[in-house]
Amino acid sequence: MGVTDPTLLAFDTSGPHIAGAVLHQDAVIAERQVEMARGQAEGLFPLLETLLTEASLTWQDLHGIAVGIGPGNFTGIRISVAAARGLALGLGIPSIGVSNFELLLDPMGPLAEPALLLSLEAPRGQAYVQHFRYGIAQSPPRLIDPSAPPADLELPINMRVMGHHAQQIAAPFHANWQAARPQEIGPRMVRRAEWRLAQAGKALPRPAPLYARAADAAPARDAPPEIVG
Repeated sequence: MGVTDPTLLAFDTSGPHIAGAVLHQDAVIAERQVEMARGQAEGLFPLLETLLTEASLTWQDLHGIAVGIGPGNFTGIRISVAAARGLALGLGIPSIGVSNFELLLDPMGPLAEPALLLSLEAPRGQAYVQHFRYGIAQSPPRLIDPSAPPADLELPINMRVMGHHAQQIAAPFHANWQAARPQEIGPRMVRRAEWRLAQAGKALPRPAPLYARAADAAPARDAPPEIVG
């Protein structure tokens, strides 16, 4: 990207909230999280305008847009992803998709962990899980029953399970574990996006909703609808 200390705006509506943050000169200078079960589409841009006003910045000052891609609420994710793509296109800046798994990583040192299985809460008592190595996803996310994790998760002896029901998932594999959940969503997202931009050797792919599949699920017959922009 060729920008030192980029100015970034991050936002997420993958859960019952609107979360956002602004990074400027290597500091998070504005952040908000408003809990709401409905109304994210109407509330998103007013909150983003508030963040920019608090940061004394304009849309033209931004070097990039970070957006939450889930997994989470289907409609909420599509609201944010569509907004991020449109903003990036209109402003001529990159957009960076950040998953909820990535919010569990240390935002200041994602390269510190050689092997992690990250776990997020899913509906009906299940869990979304994904393998990471040195801050990079190593497999597609999947949906599991944390009380009976499938044997093919293949947790090596040095792997740590972190997140939702971590102890339950780690127990059959005798792995280390740490309970955690996504928090400080806006600040962690904008820091992760900063790291992703610094690591990118080429243009980043446009953000798209992140879907998790069950371990024994058949692939969908129809492709997901395209998000224009």
